[in-house]
Amino acid sequence: MNTDLKSKILALKKEKNAVIFAHNYQRAEVQEVADFVGDSFNLAQRGIETDADIIVFCGVSFMAETAKILTPKKKVLLPSLGAVCPMAAMIDVTRVLELKKAHPNAAVVCYVNTTADVKALCDICCTSANAVKIVNSLPQDEVIMVPDKNLADYVQIHTKKRIIPAEGFCYVHSKIFPLAVESAKSAHPQAEVLLHPECPPETLKLADKVLSTAGMLNHVLKSDRREFIIGTEEGMLEVLTSHAPDKVFYGVGGQCIQQKKVNLERVYECLRDEKNEITVDPQVAAGALKAITKMLKAGRND
Repeated sequence: MNTDLKSKILALKKEKNAVIFAHNYQRAEVQEVADFVGDSFNLAQRGIETDADIIVFCGVSFMAETAKILTPKKKVLLPSLGAVCPMAAMIDVTRVLELKKAHPNAAVVCYVNTTADVKALCDICCTSANAVKIVNSLPQDEVIMVPDKNLADYVQIHTKKRIIPAEGFCYVHSKIFPLAVESAKSAHPQAEVLLHPECPPETLKLADKVLSTAGMLNHVLKSDRREFIIGTEEGMLEVLTSHAPDKVFYGVGGQCIQQKKVNLERVYECLRDEKNEITVDPQVAAGALKAITKMLKAGRND
């Protein structure tokens, strides 16, 4: 790590009463300067709890949007405005309205990996940590889930409701194929297999446990096992190793190029100049806030 940059960032944080949030998929150097590292659910909660004036959100744009919606009076900065989740871009307002028209009696659940205008049209948000819990809590027998089809397929296994999925996907998790997991299991037969629910259904069949990233960390810390095969974005290996240095992790996931657009230099410049401020249309924010708040009240399920 560039120690000079790190020192400057730490000084600026204190001077400006700022806090740095980093998603689990961020570069190691970014995680090291963050006040909080976690998944989408963790960081959404942290945003509400912090008394900082500025939130520097090291992640992709929908995460920073969510933070702004939850804390409208705070200044929320995104180090790289070009860091956009491809899956979030796979669903838009037009498609949500089409699905609602085709299935008027269905509830609409959106993954937190969506833009604010999509959230504003949905009944409730979910994360990979609570998708099953949220769907099963709804009174409707039919549930539209957007945008991730793999997550929707996973939820379908754990509910009696009819899930109507969109066709989105995470390009990192969708490329975690069974062969990669089988090869890792063959090489490390004592390792427990932990996979993210954004993986394809045929891959999830090989999992010992299907968990969100925070769920993976919690499980590893409580487990007596020493070796783990991890099926999610490679940045999660940094988180696991830092929290459980006595354990061994074998990654089968690739890299999210969008998450890696954030680096130490961009964090420094963003905080120094207070640039790349996130704004959300107040009317859109009001609708999205309802869906996000319901999600947070529902809590986790991992």
